[in-house]
Amino acid sequence: MGRRKSKREAPQRNKAIVPMDIQFTCPFCNHEKSCEVKMDKCRKIARISCQICLENFQTNINMLSEPIDVYNDWIDACDAIN
Repeated sequence: MGRRKSKREAPQRNKAIVPMDIQFTCPFCNHEKSCEVKMDKCRKIARISCQICLENFQTNINMLSEPIDVYNDWIDACDAIN
């Protein structure tokens, strides 16, 4: 007489939450992870600047804004100028 098989399944693993990037590729010098976003939510201003070519961009934000939103605003402003 053998043991009965257990019907219990293995517990499911939770996926690790990966934080969003705050460093991006510069649209002017094309260096990867050279642009860093600094957000000041109490003043509602965000600034992104490249450490290599020293280009910078500043925009207004709200409480729901993320660093990727600031980067996208910068890319849109560059496209609007060109």
